[in-house]
Amino acid sequence: MTDLHAPPIAPGRTARGRRVLVFSALAGFALTVIWSAPFVDKVIGDSVTGAVIGHDPKAAIAGPLAGVLFAFASGLGGTFTACNIAALGAVAPLLGEPRPLRSRLMLALPPLAWLVAGMAVVSALYGVIVALFGTNMPQYSTASAAAGALSPRLVQSMVVFGIIGLVLIYLGLAALGIVKDPLEAAERRFPYARTAFMGVIIGAFLVGRPFGLYRQLFRDVADNGHPMYGAVAFVLQSLGNIVVLSLIFLVLTAVLGSRVRRWLAAEPGRAALLTASAFLVAGVFTFLYWDVRLLARTGVIWYPTLW
Repeated sequence: MTDLHAPPIAPGRTARGRRVLVFSALAGFALTVIWSAPFVDKVIGDSVTGAVIGHDPKAAIAGPLAGVLFAFASGLGGTFTACNIAALGAVAPLLGEPRPLRSRLMLALPPLAWLVAGMAVVSALYGVIVALFGTNMPQYSTASAAAGALSPRLVQSMVVFGIIGLVLIYLGLAALGIVKDPLEAAERRFPYARTAFMGVIIGAFLVGRPFGLYRQLFRDVADNGHPMYGAVAFVLQSLGNIVVLSLIFLVLTAVLGSRVRRWLAAEPGRAALLTASAFLVAGVFTFLYWDVRLLARTGVIWYPTLW
């Protein structure tokens, strides 16, 4: 006879949970092998940014108003990052809420709002710091790294994204029940703690991002030296970074909500496995790409790449 009061089995202790762990890690690794930074940054990033602002995105930013538009456009050009997908993966189970369409859409707005709030706080704070001290920070430099070495701005990227990658991996393991969930207590008191935290992670991407157009905005904010301009510009860049995926999430909520509900309800723990997979793929990709593949550029180690 089944004990209805027995605690649920952690997904990570099941055969399916172990498969999710292994295949998610392999998927994250595979992404690092096939990922092409020139394609994402130049073909997609430069093209989208140029289309929005109406001129060559590498041209000098002509004043604060142009800088604000450039900030949003360059964020839009850098939309498809692993962290964004992981952030939306954290709220993906909301697609399955058994509610009418209008109710599902209204239910999806608060977590997205808290995600934006967490992102905005970090982005604004970093924008103020850049305005005040940016000319002395590693990302202000345009000097090329010596052969077989990493520039200071890439070292900063390694540190920041390495930490972010490990945090995402830990959250994935927590979703599988393998390690203690660090957000569980906070989420009991505040239901949107997890999505707000993911917003903080997205905002933190600005601290390490070496994307060319981002550094162009970074230098403009540092040269301008106005904290308010720095805060607004960096918040708008982060908003541009997530607006497309947020709209995709809302559309999926409207179109597939009932189907996803049935799919998630068909097997206990499926929502946890989905969330864990999103975190693990993003975390493994982020850590390996920025801390292992990047290190291979120095010749210290070898790493497989297609590009």
